[in-house]
Amino acid sequence: MSVLSVAVICGGPSAEANVSRSSATAVAAALEQAGHRPTVVELEAPLARALSEGGFDVAFPVTHGPLGEDGCLQGLLEVFDLPYVGSGVLASALAASKPHAKALFRAAGLPLADEVVVRAGEPTLAAVAALGGAVVVKPASGGSAIGTTRLRADSSPEAVQAAFDAAFAVDGVALVERFVMGHEVTCGVLESDTGSSALPPTLITSHAADWYDFTSRYAAGGSSHQCPAPLPPRVTARIQTVAVAAFRALGCRDLGRVDFVVGEGDDPSGVVLLEINTLPGMTRTSLYPEAAAATGVDFPSLCSGLAQRAHARPRRVRPAELPMP
Repeated sequence: MSVLSVAVICGGPSAEANVSRSSATAVAAALEQAGHRPTVVELEAPLARALSEGGFDVAFPVTHGPLGEDGCLQGLLEVFDLPYVGSGVLASALAASKPHAKALFRAAGLPLADEVVVRAGEPTLAAVAALGGAVVVKPASGGSAIGTTRLRADSSPEAVQAAFDAAFAVDGVALVERFVMGHEVTCGVLESDTGSSALPPTLITSHAADWYDFTSRYAAGGSSHQCPAPLPPRVTARIQTVAVAAFRALGCRDLGRVDFVVGEGDDPSGVVLLEINTLPGMTRTSLYPEAAAATGVDFPSLCSGLAQRAHARPRRVRPAELPMP
């Protein structure tokens, strides 16, 4: 194993910056335990100089939200020709935009909830009514359920407007999806030299709210996880198949976590794809490392393997410059 100098990049101008910093602390400790030399670096203006002068072998982004997860940071790393863990510029940008991701998922024939895209200033009540009234309103970008609201079919016009105001505070575009009743399930995808494979799905039970909101995700005791999820075999197989298909539909790389709503019973048609996270949370107790551990891959091995895979990836070939005629 090569000992690597790793820039673990976190933070940035995002509501999820502190979540990212928690991941960075855990990833750096895991990499050090595996024998590497990690340095935690903030996603801010001095980052370019730190990458230029730091002598790093590879970057390990654990950023969430704008600039860190949407292809911007990945573009900077491409400019420096520094290998990095995770999806490239295009896949990162596509996954970060939920409407664009859903368009590609639908083209791939994957199971989705009906949706309407609403931009700030456009009518909101008509969009909700078009989907039957019971909907989920979320920002078109961003994660951790920030700015996301579930609306019942009998929600007042004031409640509807408040939901859109919350979404527009995060992004000027909102995604309105028909509400689908079911269990909240997530499934990681891990890429290796032999291809992309799904990790065991995780069943999420929220305790802080009646759905997996921000408090349920991050407050102590806010939720509980069961991995592998106690689901019928046909449903588990369907979740894993769709997770890998979603990962491939966007051209993702290295790792990802795919979120679902799953209906009761053993009918695989009850599996509904929500979205994919190209840089999932990476604390020791996060969903993705938890699923990897269920397959026998401990956290230091997971982080080290991702860093080494990125470092071994073929570098971009710089073409010869043509003389001007």
